[in-house]
Amino acid sequence: MRISQLEGRRVALWGWGREGRAAYAALRARLPSQPLTLFCSAEEAAAADALGDGLLAVETEASAARLAAFEVVVKSPGISPYRPEALVAARAGTAFVGGTALWFGERAGEGDVARGVACVTGTKGKSTTTALLAHLLRAGGVRTALAGNIGLPLLEVLDGQAEAWAVELSSYQTGDVAAGGVRPDVAVVTNLFPEHLDWHGSEDRYVEDKLALVTRAKPRVAVLNAADARLVALGAQLDPATEVRWYGREDGWHLRGDVLHRGDAALFDTRDVPLPGRHNRGNLCAALAAIEALGHDAAALAPAARGFRPLPHRLQRLGERAGIAWVNDSISTTPHASLAALEVHRDRRVALLVGGHDRGLDWSDFASRMRTQAPAIVVTMGGNGPRIHALLEDVAGEGGFDLRAATDLAGAVAAAREALAASPRPATGDVILLSPGAPSFGPYRDYVERGRDFARLGGFDPEAISAIPGLGIAASNHSAAPPAA
Repeated sequence: MRISQLEGRRVALWGWGREGRAAYAALRARLPSQPLTLFCSAEEAAAADALGDGLLAVETEASAARLAAFEVVVKSPGISPYRPEALVAARAGTAFVGGTALWFGERAGEGDVARGVACVTGTKGKSTTTALLAHLLRAGGVRTALAGNIGLPLLEVLDGQAEAWAVELSSYQTGDVAAGGVRPDVAVVTNLFPEHLDWHGSEDRYVEDKLALVTRAKPRVAVLNAADARLVALGAQLDPATEVRWYGREDGWHLRGDVLHRGDAALFDTRDVPLPGRHNRGNLCAALAAIEALGHDAAALAPAARGFRPLPHRLQRLGERAGIAWVNDSISTTPHASLAALEVHRDRRVALLVGGHDRGLDWSDFASRMRTQAPAIVVTMGGNGPRIHALLEDVAGEGGFDLRAATDLAGAVAAAREALAASPRPATGDVILLSPGAPSFGPYRDYVERGRDFARLGGFDPEAISAIPGLGIAASNHSAAPPAA
């Protein structure tokens, strides 16, 4: 769907976060005389009214009846299309689209495939893979855009000019790609674990929505992780128009121990690449496979990974205070991510902080793993903290770890400090690791705000830890273009 196709139709916007504001700006730029209605919260309504746009009507209740009064609703990603009011309106004929669909729609006139556009999704690793993709392409002098769910809405760079697009998509956005009417050049899926079940409604629907990037969108090339059983099963089922390329197996990009290989050719030891954890360095294989699929010399660009700047809130080492290392993994929103974070720090005495918004994920496997792979201390917190705590009580004795409980992050940090101080510090040192395995909703707006608060509690500057390097369009890693629409 192109923005020009909305002219003269009854159009509404739903949501006034950054994605919603980007959608408004794009529609208003192309359709200056188009009446629009905005559904948003009462707090956001004042900011929208302050625009002084006489053609923008602002409402604070998105009921089924009101949504059904519009032909098209441009929805922010965080608003689930499976909400009852959205389902009722959809049955009445309302079309719900997102900014991703509009961005791809603007490229529908360029041909069947949006050349140079590489989309990356997956439960974990998608942000790092996307950022690596942009970093390596820029190292080769390719003018590359880094945008999407990583922190810059696509519609903010709607008119940007780039040779390559590194686009991160969440499961909230992947279904929009097919609606744009043009196929991605390359689509990468890193892995699949249960997540966002409150938005999708079930694990099966989450998987279906996530995989829409390679099933319904029919990319020219699908780059899939050979270590993920669901993706292996999917590979043979994709449309014949999609070429499947694998990473993580011996005939493609993969790691043997810590050494990066392309087939049988060994390139270099990845231990000096600034990506904590071997699982994290596997994202480098995904990025290189995507670069190769785009037609670039990935082997020549691979060594530039040593200059990559890690993303914030992802196993981010903040520094040390009083002999304790503080590691911010606030992006961790699944139990699997917490286990991966523990593996990175297995040689240290760790106080792990887990828990947050309860969206019904199963923590039983995490609890079982604590029998043999537990850190020294586990502090539960947040809405699902009591549920996790109850599971861990049954294994704490066998696992030999100190189990404590707190209501919030401040209490969890205090409990971790107290537990670490209760015995002499080991020679390997102590770590307070925030890897909550759950979303931050409730006390915090998002994982970024939670990570910043963790930094503050540890005595670090929260303003200095959160910038995502390289957003926008740049021809090299040293010449950033402003991420403006």
